[in-house]
Amino acid sequence: MSRRCELTGKAVQVGHLVSHSNRKTKTRFLPNLCNVTLQSDALARRVRLRITAHALRSVEHRGGLDAFLVKAREVELSQTARLLKREIEKKLSETQAAAA
Repeated sequence: MSRRCELTGKAVQVGHLVSHSNRKTKTRFLPNLCNVTLQSDALARRVRLRITAHALRSVEHRGGLDAFLVKAREVELSQTARLLKREIEKKLSETQAAAA
């Protein structure tokens, strides 16, 4: 299992820890990943994802998982999130067609 956010694509970064004497030691900066269960209103079911705490705040800010995925670019999303996005878009287009 890779250390990558399924929604934003944020992954491990590599850099230096720099001491007071300016010595540099290599280190890995890991993303703050959380296992969460989010509710999809369009699909009326729960989805388990491994996302960063930053992505979780972004999902809540945009108004839920459905709104976040509709706005997100497919390049950043994981394979499961891409499938979920397509399901949500399909469901939303069906409901809009039925309403019209």
